Amino acid sequence: MCNFVTGASCAVDPPGTHWSLPLPDVPKPPAKDIPPPAPNAPRLRVLHLSDLHFDMFYQEGANAECSDPLCCRRENGAPVGKPAGRWGDSRNCDSPVRLMENMFSWISANEKVDYILWTGDLPAHDIWNQTKQMQLLVLKMTTKYLRGFFPNTPVFPALGNHESSPVDSFPPRFINDTNSIKWLYDALATTWNQWLPADAIKTVSHGGFYRVKVFPGFRIISLNTNYCNNMNWWLLINMTDPDNELQWLITELQDAENTGDKVHIIGHIPPGSGDCLRVWSQNYFRIIARYEDTIRGQYYGHEHSDSMHIYYDPANEAHVTGLSFLGPSVTPYQGFNPGYRIYTIDGNYANSSWVTLDHETYIANLTEANDSGNPPKWFKEYSAKEAYGLEQLLPADWDALMNDMETDDVLFHKFWQYYWKSEDKSVSVGCDAPCRKYLLCRIRARSENCVKVQ
Repeated sequence: MCNFVTGASCAVDPPGTHWSLPLPDVPKPPAKDIPPPAPNAPRLRVLHLSDLHFDMFYQEGANAECSDPLCCRRENGAPVGKPAGRWGDSRNCDSPVRLMENMFSWISANEKVDYILWTGDLPAHDIWNQTKQMQLLVLKMTTKYLRGFFPNTPVFPALGNHESSPVDSFPPRFINDTNSIKWLYDALATTWNQWLPADAIKTVSHGGFYRVKVFPGFRIISLNTNYCNNMNWWLLINMTDPDNELQWLITELQDAENTGDKVHIIGHIPPGSGDCLRVWSQNYFRIIARYEDTIRGQYYGHEHSDSMHIYYDPANEAHVTGLSFLGPSVTPYQGFNPGYRIYTIDGNYANSSWVTLDHETYIANLTEANDSGNPPKWFKEYSAKEAYGLEQLLPADWDALMNDMETDDVLFHKFWQYYWKSEDKSVSVGCDAPCRKYLLCRIRARSENCVKVQ
């Protein structure tokens, strides 16, 4: 049980927790250098929305410092300290409906995007109140918002760990009694079919994952990372590649390699996170290392922070093989400003690299909005290329940047500010040497155990 929940915190992996998927007996093609595209090459702009956690019962003026996991509701009693603001609160409170509507309205009026990545966690954190019916209502409402504000924009969703009821409960398909997860996967298939083709909907119904061909030579694969979630107790029955998802991923990546297509992977819980089973992550790292020339981008959420995970070849951890960008959360829950991300991607043309060329994070200052009485002002917090002086945003470039952050206090403080989306109180807490070491260790998804010093 210790190994299942805490992973690296346990000194010994118990019997039965090790498994390793076979990779195809096809020689790995050499990884090629990826030069920057020509200045006039087409670009794509991609919106990344993650962790909306919108709260239909948010109450302006309510208690934001209650003893429950979620506050800012009528039942939380008289305010302790400053009451909950009109536009949200960065204490233990999720996104009010008006904040989400304001953000969608601003994006639709000010941004032109080619498609949207929507990486899960729609319901609020009132997990003790949730029912299947309420979860399905939240799914329908958020889908309606996306269709209303972005009627002609393709959307590629991924499933979060909060979409089920109870939270984190995602039984594999062999659980086919009243505990089955079929109710949710069928609802996703019905809701997502407005954006996805029939072959993708088939695998959504099967296991909550899919593959779609977006442009000639370019595919997106959406993973159901609840099958690596260490709070998904159903995996204690059998944690070996639940619903054969990773084996399916290998097959899809090999097919893409055979045809010369490039792939982006999206999901919710990032592999390498402390919330993802270590053995699942280890198999994922092997897959990423084998297909590093095919996979040109990975995009996840879940952690709410503006961060990333860097991946390495398990056979040679000096070799960087991949990177997952973590989309900042829309919810301000537990110390953040609300935010979203725009990626600039090498675009749709012959021999495109399909890599991420830059990303820009946009935020709203909740304290300013609440104190002024005016709607939030959404603004670009930073561009990765400009803020960090990067020529390219390839995995090796981020790895080198992490090396610099180990000793460069100014650079690390900048990263720390963006990590919290410039939420003043969280940034002001600071991050001392042990904190810095732990944070940078977590970003680098290697085999070493990251020890958090209290």
